[in-house]
Amino acid sequence: MEQPTPPMPTTRRPYKEQRQPTPEQERQVEEVRWRCRVLYHTALEQRRTGWGRGQGQSATRFPQEAELTALRAAFPADAALHAQVLQEVLARLETTYQAVFRRLAHGEKPGVPRFQGRHRSPSFPSKEYGTGAHLDNGTLVRATRGRIAARWRRPLGGTPKTVTVSKEADGWYVAFSCGEVPVQPLPQTGKETGIAVGLKVFLVTADGETVEHPRHYRNAEKAVATAQQRVSRRTKGSRRRNTARRVRAKKHQKVRGQRQDFHHQTARWLVRQYDTISLEDLRVAHLVRNHRLAKSISAAGWAAVRTALAYKAVCAGKPVVVVVDPASTTQACSGGGTRVAKSLRLRTPLCPSCGLVLDRDENAASTIPWRGQRRRGLAGLPAGMHRAPAGL
Repeated sequence: MEQPTPPMPTTRRPYKEQRQPTPEQERQVEEVRWRCRVLYHTALEQRRTGWGRGQGQSATRFPQEAELTALRAAFPADAALHAQVLQEVLARLETTYQAVFRRLAHGEKPGVPRFQGRHRSPSFPSKEYGTGAHLDNGTLVRATRGRIAARWRRPLGGTPKTVTVSKEADGWYVAFSCGEVPVQPLPQTGKETGIAVGLKVFLVTADGETVEHPRHYRNAEKAVATAQQRVSRRTKGSRRRNTARRVRAKKHQKVRGQRQDFHHQTARWLVRQYDTISLEDLRVAHLVRNHRLAKSISAAGWAAVRTALAYKAVCAGKPVVVVVDPASTTQACSGGGTRVAKSLRLRTPLCPSCGLVLDRDENAASTIPWRGQRRRGLAGLPAGMHRAPAGL
């Protein structure tokens, strides 16, 4: 009896392209963005008032969604918008409050949801694809707003689920989140490694391979500072200030794009080389409290490369990114496991037990695969290692 063919694995994948609205369409989209911002502020004020009176549960997402019918009847401007756009605005506010409660439960600083400035609400989403927006022959068709041309560099894969319209420094963009996208598996290499991120070099693998830090922000720091000075010297609300602000935003957008491209290229290279990748579970939010290293850590984007690596691994059919405890990875010797306290200034320490002399980042990268295997409950050894050092 012929065995049924197993279903092809799928994943969820985003697609983002630039839009080309006409001046009239741009005015309409700006109006939608403005109405979403007003609704967000109204719902936020209602929640703050409710929590202040001890009636916070009466101002959560679903009671507020139930009031949208009366709101759309009272305000024609809101009635012209698709109902799903308004619902998703309330869903975003609910997500923000859930994050506050989660931080409170973990004893962290909760933060308070704040009112957004006119330039701090650059996007608005639609919860379902097809009813509120869809694609037709290279154009984006939005309900009640007509057709808008878009540059589609590649066809969408899978089934589009949501669509988000956003404004960036160089124009408008539309992002689709597609589900059931077929995975394109990469050939298995049978290799395993650990990676340690740093500031001297961007990362080091357990095999001793290094990826140099491109330092995109450091190279553009002077141009960004000059753009910021021009904004500071302009009169608030003037046309020249708005022009200078757009120039500054483009400088930051360029650096952000360079950093993202570098992260994705590095993640793709790692996924092609290795089947299993272990990395440290660094709490970057705590590390940036060091005012001497905060700028360098933020410019490196350690948390972003971890996200990119997990995404690339899933798309390649290798969901094997293992997160391990980062405690003492640079203090424990990868040769014998002896823990020797050392400062950040000491880059190439000498182990007093086995005499191993190794760069501290390479030493950390060599110890991480052991912890990754222990995390997965495996008894095997990483390639190239013959015994587990004591203390690892």
